Amino acid sequence: MAKVDEARPARVVLDSLSELRMLAQNPLRYRSQILALKHFFSTRSCTVLVLDDKTADGADLQLHSIAHGVISLEQTLSGFGAQRRRLHIVKMRGMQYRGGYHDFAIQQGGLCVYPRLVAAEHHAPFGADAFTTGSDALDELLGGGLVPGTATLLSGPAGVGKTTTVVQCMVAALKRGESAAYFLFDERLPTLLTRSASLGMDLQPFIDSGKLDVRRIDPAELSPGEFSGLVRAAVEEQGARVVVIDSLNAYLQAMPEEQYLVLQMHELLSYLAQHGVVSLLILGQHGVMGDIRADVDLSYLADTVVQLRFFEAGGEVRKAISVIKTRTTRHERTIREFEIDEGGLTVGAPLRDFQGVLTGVPTFRGSGETLLRSTQSAHLAENT
Repeated sequence: MAKVDEARPARVVLDSLSELRMLAQNPLRYRSQILALKHFFSTRSCTVLVLDDKTADGADLQLHSIAHGVISLEQTLSGFGAQRRRLHIVKMRGMQYRGGYHDFAIQQGGLCVYPRLVAAEHHAPFGADAFTTGSDALDELLGGGLVPGTATLLSGPAGVGKTTTVVQCMVAALKRGESAAYFLFDERLPTLLTRSASLGMDLQPFIDSGKLDVRRIDPAELSPGEFSGLVRAAVEEQGARVVVIDSLNAYLQAMPEEQYLVLQMHELLSYLAQHGVVSLLILGQHGVMGDIRADVDLSYLADTVVQLRFFEAGGEVRKAISVIKTRTTRHERTIREFEIDEGGLTVGAPLRDFQGVLTGVPTFRGSGETLLRSTQSAHLAENT
Protein backbone atom coordinates (compact mmCIF):
# COMPACT_ATOMS: atom_id res chain seq x y z
CA MET A 1 0.00 0.00 0.00
CA ALA A 2 2.87 2.36 0.75
CA LYS A 3 4.51 1.54 -2.58
CA VAL A 4 1.29 2.27 -4.47
CA ASP A 5 0.91 5.65 -2.77
CA GLU A 6 4.52 6.42 -3.63
CA ALA A 7 4.57 5.35 -7.31
CA ARG A 8 0.91 6.02 -8.22
CA PRO A 9 0.90 3.30 -10.89
CA ALA A 10 -1.75 2.76 -13.61
CA ARG A 11 -1.47 -1.01 -13.20
CA VAL A 12 -0.82 -3.17 -10.15
CA VAL A 13 -0.13 -6.91 -10.36
CA LEU A 14 -0.30 -9.24 -7.37
CA ASP A 15 1.47 -12.48 -8.23
CA SER A 16 0.15 -14.55 -6.67
CA LEU A 17 -2.61 -15.05 -4.11
CA SER A 18 -1.19 -18.37 -2.95
CA GLU A 19 1.49 -16.52 -0.90
CA LEU A 20 -1.10 -14.18 0.61
CA ARG A 21 -3.25 -17.17 1.45
CA MET A 22 -0.34 -18.84 3.27
CA LEU A 23 0.48 -15.67 5.23
CA ALA A 24 -3.15 -15.23 6.30
CA GLN A 25 -3.20 -18.81 7.73
CA ASN A 26 -7.02 -18.98 7.92
CA PRO A 27 -9.81 -18.24 5.42
CA LEU A 28 -11.44 -15.47 7.49
CA ARG A 29 -8.27 -13.43 7.81
CA TYR A 30 -7.44 -14.03 4.16
CA ARG A 31 -10.84 -12.73 3.04
CA SER A 32 -10.51 -9.68 5.33
CA GLN A 33 -7.15 -8.82 3.81
CA ILE A 34 -8.50 -9.15 0.28
CA LEU A 35 -11.46 -6.88 1.16
CA ALA A 36 -9.08 -4.33 2.67
CA LEU A 37 -7.01 -4.32 -0.51
CA LYS A 38 -10.16 -3.90 -2.60
CA HIS A 39 -11.31 -0.88 -0.57
CA PHE A 40 -7.80 0.60 -0.75
CA PHE A 41 -7.56 0.32 -4.53
CA SER A 42 -11.11 1.58 -5.09
CA THR A 43 -9.93 5.08 -4.22
CA ARG A 44 -6.89 4.91 -6.53
CA SER A 45 -6.99 5.36 -10.31
CA CYS A 46 -5.37 2.07 -11.19
CA THR A 47 -6.29 -1.35 -12.53
CA VAL A 48 -5.40 -4.28 -10.32
CA LEU A 49 -4.61 -7.69 -11.78
CA VAL A 50 -4.58 -10.52 -9.27
CA LEU A 51 -3.15 -13.93 -10.19
CA ASP A 52 -4.32 -17.17 -8.62
CA ASP A 53 -2.77 -20.55 -9.37
CA LYS A 54 -5.87 -22.43 -8.08
CA THR A 55 -3.97 -24.25 -5.36
CA ALA A 56 -6.69 -23.54 -2.79
CA ASP A 57 -9.27 -26.17 -1.90
CA GLY A 58 -12.51 -25.71 -3.81
CA ALA A 59 -13.29 -23.03 -6.37
CA ASP A 60 -12.69 -20.09 -4.00
CA LEU A 61 -16.01 -18.51 -4.98
CA GLN A 62 -15.67 -15.90 -2.24
CA LEU A 63 -12.77 -14.33 -4.11
CA HIS A 64 -14.83 -14.40 -7.33
CA SER A 65 -17.58 -12.43 -5.64
CA ILE A 66 -15.12 -9.73 -4.57
CA ALA A 67 -13.47 -9.23 -7.95
CA HIS A 68 -15.06 -7.16 -10.71
CA GLY A 69 -13.88 -9.59 -13.37
CA VAL A 70 -12.68 -13.18 -13.46
CA ILE A 71 -10.78 -14.71 -16.40
CA SER A 72 -9.97 -18.41 -16.24
CA LEU A 73 -7.00 -19.77 -18.20
CA GLU A 74 -6.64 -23.48 -18.93
CA GLN A 75 -4.06 -25.75 -20.48
CA THR A 76 -4.95 -29.18 -21.86
CA LEU A 77 -2.93 -31.99 -23.38
CA SER A 78 -4.11 -34.20 -26.21
CA GLY A 79 -2.89 -37.69 -26.99
CA PHE A 80 -0.31 -36.26 -29.39
CA GLY A 81 0.95 -32.81 -30.27
CA ALA A 82 1.48 -29.55 -28.45
CA GLN A 83 -0.54 -28.39 -25.48
CA ARG A 84 -3.68 -26.36 -26.11
CA ARG A 85 -4.36 -23.17 -24.18
CA ARG A 86 -7.78 -21.60 -23.87
CA LEU A 87 -9.53 -19.04 -21.69
CA HIS A 88 -13.05 -18.05 -20.83
CA ILE A 89 -14.48 -15.04 -19.01
CA VAL A 90 -16.34 -16.13 -15.90
CA LYS A 91 -17.65 -12.64 -15.09
CA MET A 92 -17.04 -9.01 -16.02
CA ARG A 93 -19.16 -6.44 -14.25
CA GLY A 94 -20.58 -3.50 -16.14
CA MET A 95 -19.68 -4.59 -19.67
CA GLN A 96 -20.74 -6.98 -22.40
CA TYR A 97 -18.30 -9.79 -23.09
CA ARG A 98 -18.15 -12.81 -25.37
CA GLY A 99 -18.74 -16.02 -23.52
CA GLY A 100 -17.41 -19.46 -24.32
CA TYR A 101 -13.87 -20.72 -24.74
CA HIS A 102 -11.29 -18.76 -26.71
CA ASP A 103 -8.01 -20.32 -27.82
CA PHE A 104 -4.81 -18.42 -27.15
CA ALA A 105 -1.11 -18.95 -27.66
CA ILE A 106 2.02 -17.63 -25.96
CA GLN A 107 4.28 -16.39 -28.75
CA GLN A 108 7.38 -14.30 -29.06
CA GLY A 109 6.21 -10.80 -28.27
CA GLY A 110 3.34 -11.69 -25.96
CA LEU A 111 -0.07 -13.30 -25.79
CA CYS A 112 -2.17 -13.89 -28.92
CA VAL A 113 -5.88 -14.54 -28.30
CA TYR A 114 -8.20 -15.95 -30.95
CA PRO A 115 -11.75 -14.93 -30.02
CA ARG A 116 -14.50 -17.44 -30.67
CA LEU A 117 -15.84 -16.83 -34.16
CA VAL A 118 -19.43 -15.60 -34.45
CA ALA A 119 -20.37 -15.52 -38.13
CA ALA A 120 -23.45 -13.32 -37.66
CA GLU A 121 -21.22 -10.40 -36.67
CA HIS A 122 -19.43 -10.36 -40.02
CA HIS A 123 -20.94 -9.34 -43.33
CA ALA A 124 -19.62 -7.71 -46.47
CA PRO A 125 -21.45 -6.91 -49.74
CA PHE A 126 -20.59 -9.11 -52.73
CA GLY A 127 -21.91 -10.03 -56.16
CA ALA A 128 -23.88 -13.18 -56.96
CA ASP A 129 -22.52 -13.93 -60.45
CA ALA A 130 -21.04 -17.42 -60.74
CA PHE A 131 -17.50 -17.73 -62.08
CA THR A 132 -15.95 -20.47 -64.14
CA THR A 133 -13.98 -23.41 -62.83
CA GLY A 134 -11.70 -23.39 -65.86
CA SER A 135 -13.63 -26.25 -67.48
CA ASP A 136 -16.80 -25.70 -69.52
CA ALA A 137 -17.99 -29.26 -68.87
CA LEU A 138 -17.48 -28.90 -65.13
CA ASP A 139 -19.36 -25.59 -65.22
CA GLU A 140 -22.27 -27.40 -66.89
CA LEU A 141 -22.24 -30.05 -64.17
CA LEU A 142 -22.38 -27.35 -61.49
CA GLY A 143 -25.15 -25.44 -63.23
CA GLY A 144 -23.04 -22.48 -64.28
CA GLY A 145 -19.92 -22.55 -62.12
CA LEU A 146 -19.01 -21.61 -58.56
CA VAL A 147 -21.23 -19.07 -56.81
CA PRO A 148 -19.70 -16.53 -54.37
CA GLY A 149 -20.62 -17.17 -50.74
CA THR A 150 -20.95 -20.94 -51.17
CA ALA A 151 -18.97 -23.92 -49.93
CA THR A 152 -18.16 -26.75 -52.33
CA LEU A 153 -17.19 -30.15 -50.92
CA LEU A 154 -15.21 -32.55 -53.11
CA SER A 155 -15.21 -36.09 -51.75
CA GLY A 156 -13.66 -39.28 -53.04
CA PRO A 157 -10.97 -41.90 -52.41
CA ALA A 158 -7.26 -41.19 -52.39
CA GLY A 159 -5.71 -40.53 -55.79
CA VAL A 160 -8.94 -39.81 -57.63
CA GLY A 161 -8.04 -36.17 -58.38
CA LYS A 162 -9.69 -34.04 -55.69
CA THR A 163 -6.72 -31.75 -55.17
CA THR A 164 -6.11 -31.31 -58.89
CA THR A 165 -9.76 -30.37 -59.45
CA VAL A 166 -9.60 -27.81 -56.65
CA VAL A 167 -6.32 -26.37 -57.94
CA GLN A 168 -7.82 -25.88 -61.41
CA CYS A 169 -10.82 -24.02 -59.93
CA MET A 170 -8.45 -21.87 -57.87
CA VAL A 171 -6.14 -21.13 -60.80
CA ALA A 172 -9.13 -19.98 -62.87
CA ALA A 173 -9.93 -17.44 -60.13
CA LEU A 174 -6.28 -16.34 -59.87
CA LYS A 175 -6.11 -15.73 -63.63
CA ARG A 176 -9.11 -13.39 -63.27
CA GLY A 177 -7.14 -11.36 -60.74
CA GLU A 178 -8.73 -12.73 -57.56
CA SER A 179 -6.71 -13.58 -54.46
CA ALA A 180 -6.76 -17.03 -52.90
CA ALA A 181 -5.61 -18.80 -49.74
CA TYR A 182 -4.68 -22.50 -49.71
CA PHE A 183 -4.46 -24.30 -46.35
CA LEU A 184 -2.52 -27.49 -46.92
CA PHE A 185 -2.84 -30.18 -44.27
CA ASP A 186 -1.98 -33.42 -46.06
CA GLU A 187 0.94 -33.22 -48.48
CA ARG A 188 4.16 -31.21 -48.58
CA LEU A 189 4.17 -27.84 -50.30
CA PRO A 190 7.00 -28.74 -52.76
CA THR A 191 5.02 -31.82 -53.82
CA LEU A 192 1.91 -29.73 -54.50
CA LEU A 193 3.87 -27.15 -56.50
CA THR A 194 5.72 -29.77 -58.56
CA ARG A 195 2.60 -31.79 -59.33
CA SER A 196 0.54 -28.73 -60.25
CA ALA A 197 3.29 -27.39 -62.54
CA SER A 198 3.53 -30.75 -64.34
CA LEU A 199 -0.22 -30.53 -65.07
CA GLY A 200 0.05 -27.08 -66.63
CA MET A 201 -1.03 -25.17 -63.50
CA ASP A 202 2.10 -23.47 -62.17
CA LEU A 203 1.31 -21.87 -58.82
CA GLN A 204 4.70 -20.28 -58.18
CA PRO A 205 4.05 -17.07 -60.20
CA PHE A 206 0.87 -16.42 -58.22
CA ILE A 207 2.73 -17.00 -54.95
CA ASP A 208 5.50 -14.61 -56.01
CA SER A 209 2.96 -11.92 -56.95
CA GLY A 210 1.19 -12.23 -53.58
CA LYS A 211 -2.12 -13.31 -55.10
CA LEU A 212 -1.85 -16.81 -53.62
CA ASP A 213 -1.01 -17.60 -50.01
CA VAL A 214 -0.23 -21.29 -49.43
CA ARG A 215 0.14 -22.32 -45.80
CA ARG A 216 1.36 -25.71 -44.69
CA ILE A 217 -0.67 -26.55 -41.57
CA ASP A 218 0.42 -29.04 -38.91
CA PRO A 219 -2.78 -30.07 -37.08
CA ALA A 220 -0.76 -31.38 -34.13
CA GLU A 221 0.65 -27.91 -33.45
CA LEU A 222 -2.34 -25.72 -34.28
CA SER A 223 -5.51 -25.13 -32.25
CA PRO A 224 -8.89 -24.76 -34.00
CA GLY A 225 -9.15 -21.15 -32.85
CA GLU A 226 -5.74 -20.33 -34.28
CA PHE A 227 -6.76 -21.90 -37.61
CA SER A 228 -9.92 -19.76 -37.68
CA GLY A 229 -7.71 -16.75 -37.01
CA LEU A 230 -5.52 -17.61 -40.00
CA VAL A 231 -8.58 -17.89 -42.25
CA ARG A 232 -9.93 -14.56 -41.01
CA ALA A 233 -6.57 -12.87 -41.64
CA ALA A 234 -6.49 -14.26 -45.19
CA VAL A 235 -9.98 -12.89 -45.92
CA GLU A 236 -9.90 -9.56 -44.10
CA GLU A 237 -6.25 -8.55 -44.48
CA GLN A 238 -5.18 -10.24 -47.74
CA GLY A 239 -8.54 -10.03 -49.54
CA ALA A 240 -8.79 -13.74 -50.42
CA ARG A 241 -11.90 -14.54 -52.47
CA VAL A 242 -11.18 -18.27 -52.68
CA VAL A 243 -10.28 -20.37 -49.63
CA VAL A 244 -9.19 -24.01 -49.97
CA ILE A 245 -8.98 -26.47 -47.06
CA ASP A 246 -7.08 -29.61 -48.05
CA SER A 247 -8.26 -31.66 -46.32
CA LEU A 248 -11.00 -31.91 -43.71
CA ASN A 249 -9.70 -35.32 -42.60
CA ALA A 250 -6.56 -33.73 -41.17
CA TYR A 251 -8.59 -30.88 -39.69
CA LEU A 252 -10.66 -33.51 -37.90
CA GLN A 253 -7.56 -34.81 -36.18
CA ALA A 254 -6.95 -31.36 -34.68
CA MET A 255 -10.21 -31.54 -32.73
CA PRO A 256 -10.69 -33.47 -29.49
CA GLU A 257 -14.29 -34.40 -30.27
CA GLU A 258 -16.19 -34.78 -33.53
CA GLN A 259 -19.13 -32.58 -32.53
CA TYR A 260 -16.75 -29.69 -31.89
CA LEU A 261 -15.42 -30.03 -35.42
CA VAL A 262 -18.92 -29.72 -36.85
CA LEU A 263 -19.67 -26.60 -34.80
CA GLN A 264 -16.33 -24.99 -35.66
CA MET A 265 -16.66 -25.78 -39.36
CA HIS A 266 -20.27 -24.59 -39.46
CA GLU A 267 -19.32 -21.22 -37.98
CA LEU A 268 -16.25 -20.90 -40.21
CA LEU A 269 -18.18 -21.67 -43.40
CA SER A 270 -20.94 -19.25 -42.37
CA TYR A 271 -18.32 -16.56 -41.83
CA LEU A 272 -16.81 -17.18 -45.28
CA ALA A 273 -20.28 -17.12 -46.84
CA GLN A 274 -21.00 -13.73 -45.21
CA HIS A 275 -17.92 -12.34 -46.99
CA GLY A 276 -18.81 -13.83 -50.38
CA VAL A 277 -15.84 -16.19 -50.36
CA VAL A 278 -15.87 -19.37 -52.43
CA SER A 279 -14.86 -22.20 -50.08
CA LEU A 280 -13.42 -25.36 -51.59
CA LEU A 281 -13.24 -28.29 -49.17
CA ILE A 282 -11.64 -31.69 -49.73
CA LEU A 283 -12.83 -34.78 -47.87
CA GLY A 284 -10.95 -38.05 -48.32
CA GLN A 285 -12.86 -41.32 -48.18
CA HIS A 286 -11.84 -44.89 -47.35
CA GLY A 287 -11.86 -47.51 -50.06
CA VAL A 288 -11.46 -47.51 -53.82
CA MET A 289 -14.67 -48.98 -55.26
CA GLY A 290 -17.99 -50.15 -53.91
CA ASP A 291 -18.86 -49.03 -50.38
CA ILE A 292 -16.79 -45.89 -49.70
CA ARG A 293 -17.01 -44.13 -46.35
CA ALA A 294 -15.56 -41.01 -44.72
CA ASP A 295 -14.48 -40.30 -41.14
CA VAL A 296 -17.30 -37.80 -40.70
CA ASP A 297 -20.25 -36.69 -42.82
CA LEU A 298 -19.98 -32.97 -43.50
CA SER A 299 -21.95 -32.97 -46.74
CA TYR A 300 -24.93 -31.19 -45.14
CA LEU A 301 -22.72 -28.22 -44.28
CA ALA A 302 -21.71 -27.67 -47.91
CA ASP A 303 -23.83 -25.85 -50.47
CA THR A 304 -22.44 -28.02 -53.29
CA VAL A 305 -21.23 -31.60 -53.10
CA VAL A 306 -19.09 -33.07 -55.89
CA GLN A 307 -18.50 -36.83 -55.86
CA LEU A 308 -15.40 -38.28 -57.53
CA ARG A 309 -15.21 -42.06 -57.96
CA PHE A 310 -13.16 -44.80 -59.59
CA PHE A 311 -14.84 -47.30 -61.88
CA GLU A 312 -13.66 -50.17 -64.07
CA ALA A 313 -14.45 -50.41 -67.77
CA GLY A 314 -12.69 -52.25 -70.57
CA GLY A 315 -10.01 -53.57 -68.27
CA GLU A 316 -8.96 -50.06 -67.14
CA VAL A 317 -9.46 -48.08 -63.96
CA ARG A 318 -11.25 -44.87 -64.90
CA LYS A 319 -12.62 -41.88 -63.03
CA ALA A 320 -16.13 -40.44 -62.84
CA ILE A 321 -17.41 -37.12 -61.50
CA SER A 322 -20.93 -36.12 -60.55
CA VAL A 323 -22.64 -33.35 -58.60
CA ILE A 324 -24.78 -34.67 -55.75
CA LYS A 325 -26.41 -31.39 -54.77
CA THR A 326 -26.29 -27.63 -55.17
CA ARG A 327 -28.36 -25.15 -53.17
CA THR A 328 -27.96 -22.16 -55.48
CA THR A 329 -28.33 -23.45 -59.05
CA ARG A 330 -30.00 -26.20 -61.03
CA HIS A 331 -27.15 -28.63 -61.53
CA GLU A 332 -26.71 -31.39 -64.07
CA ARG A 333 -27.61 -34.83 -62.74
CA THR A 334 -25.46 -36.86 -65.10
CA ILE A 335 -22.29 -38.80 -64.34
CA ARG A 336 -19.32 -37.87 -66.49
CA GLU A 337 -15.94 -39.44 -66.99
CA PHE A 338 -12.88 -37.29 -66.43
CA GLU A 339 -9.14 -37.67 -66.68
CA ILE A 340 -6.09 -35.74 -65.57
CA ASP A 341 -3.11 -35.25 -67.88
CA GLU A 342 -0.53 -32.63 -68.82
CA GLY A 343 -3.32 -30.26 -69.85
CA GLY A 344 -5.08 -30.44 -66.48
CA LEU A 345 -8.62 -31.67 -65.95
CA THR A 346 -10.62 -32.97 -68.92
CA VAL A 347 -14.30 -33.81 -68.41
CA GLY A 348 -16.06 -35.94 -70.99
CA ALA A 349 -19.64 -36.42 -72.09
CA PRO A 350 -22.30 -37.96 -69.78
CA LEU A 351 -21.97 -41.75 -69.36
CA ARG A 352 -25.48 -42.51 -70.56
CA ASP A 353 -24.64 -45.99 -71.92
CA PHE A 354 -23.37 -47.20 -68.53
CA GLN A 355 -25.36 -48.30 -65.51
CA GLY A 356 -23.90 -48.73 -62.02
CA VAL A 357 -20.92 -46.38 -62.41
CA LEU A 358 -20.99 -45.37 -58.74
CA THR A 359 -20.77 -49.02 -57.69
CA GLY A 360 -17.33 -49.20 -59.28
CA VAL A 361 -18.17 -51.96 -61.80
CA PRO A 362 -20.68 -50.54 -64.32
CA THR A 363 -22.66 -52.40 -66.95
CA PHE A 364 -22.30 -51.23 -70.55
CA ARG A 365 -25.63 -51.09 -72.40
CA GLY A 366 -24.75 -49.04 -75.43
CA SER A 367 -22.92 -49.33 -78.70
CA GLY A 368 -19.86 -47.53 -79.96
CA GLU A 369 -17.09 -45.69 -78.15
CA THR A 370 -18.48 -43.59 -75.31
CA LEU A 371 -15.47 -43.33 -73.01
CA LEU A 372 -12.66 -40.81 -73.14
CA ARG A 373 -9.77 -41.93 -75.26
CA SER A 374 -6.91 -42.59 -72.87
CA THR A 375 -3.45 -41.22 -73.54
CA GLN A 376 -1.99 -44.70 -73.75
CA SER A 377 -4.56 -45.79 -76.37
CA ALA A 378 -3.86 -42.65 -78.38
CA HIS A 379 -0.12 -43.37 -78.43
CA LEU A 380 -0.77 -46.96 -79.54
CA ALA A 381 -2.99 -45.74 -82.37
CA GLU A 382 -0.37 -43.26 -83.54
CA ASN A 383 2.39 -45.88 -83.51
CA THR A 384 0.18 -48.27 -85.50
